[in-house]
Amino acid sequence: MKPASRQLTGYVMSAIVIAAVVFAFAPRQPAPLAVTEVLADRVQVNALISSGDRLIAVGERGTLLASRDSGRSWRASQPGAGRAVTLTGVAALSDQVLVAVGHDGWILRSGDAGQTWQEKHYDADLGEPLLGVWSADGKRVVAYGSYGKFLVSDDAGEHWAAREMPGDGAHFNGLDGDADGRQMLVGEQGLVLRSSDGGQHWQQLAAFYNGSLFGVVRLSANSWLAYGMRGHVFRSRDFGDSWERVEVGSSQPIYGHARLPGQAGLVLVGGGSRLIHLDAKGDLLGIDQLSGLGTLTSAVGLSGRHLLVAGERGVFQGAQPDVALSLEARP
Repeated sequence: MKPASRQLTGYVMSAIVIAAVVFAFAPRQPAPLAVTEVLADRVQVNALISSGDRLIAVGERGTLLASRDSGRSWRASQPGAGRAVTLTGVAALSDQVLVAVGHDGWILRSGDAGQTWQEKHYDADLGEPLLGVWSADGKRVVAYGSYGKFLVSDDAGEHWAAREMPGDGAHFNGLDGDADGRQMLVGEQGLVLRSSDGGQHWQQLAAFYNGSLFGVVRLSANSWLAYGMRGHVFRSRDFGDSWERVEVGSSQPIYGHARLPGQAGLVLVGGGSRLIHLDAKGDLLGIDQLSGLGTLTSAVGLSGRHLLVAGERGVFQGAQPDVALSLEARP
């Protein structure tokens, strides 16, 4: 090649390289990213609820998922703050308004049924996780968690204030109640608090169990169920004045529950992929052992006597993730 030709070729290559660099670093508006379908069996899910026509799941690294086809497919939402902080609980205040909570006192709120989320509270310095969120009327909301952490919102999750609670700083793990004002809060070392006036005042009940309680279920105004470590389930028929053990034939911890449609009772879920089916009065109906799902944290009862479970391996079951588990009634 002649010197002039080589020189011309060098100029052309230099121009191409310069043009590529200029294009790469030039300011421009990128095309919006499409909402992508996600594989919900590859993330740990800590809480699962049904809200309106969709399911909402939250979990590790700020996971926020929504499904509109009974869990067959899921789409992810990105919280406004973009933090990779574990979420532990979610509650529906209405079909449109949701509140999610997690580690570092993180509280998120959605006003569009989970499509977008806004941060309402965050305290990384304190570093204390919130473990659950609950509301009876959709306006007054409480978030609770480790070391007696208890936050209250009176405007559907927009603003939050801390409240001192009895319990000597024990972890609060579960809360349930109804609009009549009767509520019950459970936690570590057998802690049980109850309120008869919508959470304005709380009374600590005498301890009847020295292990952690992870959840509580209101069966009726007077009948309540508490569950927790080593498969322990307790029932009260007098709003917590006395408790009896319900034998469920399991020593695996129980972390969550789902109410079934109609009068089909409820299902408790936890370690070892076990499902404990109780009737509406809290009596044991049977136990199912699933395969390969690990620890289960939560569940949702779907129409047609179906159940969707969630936990350390996501919200799908076995090799066919589009099929929810069928829960047959037992005699």
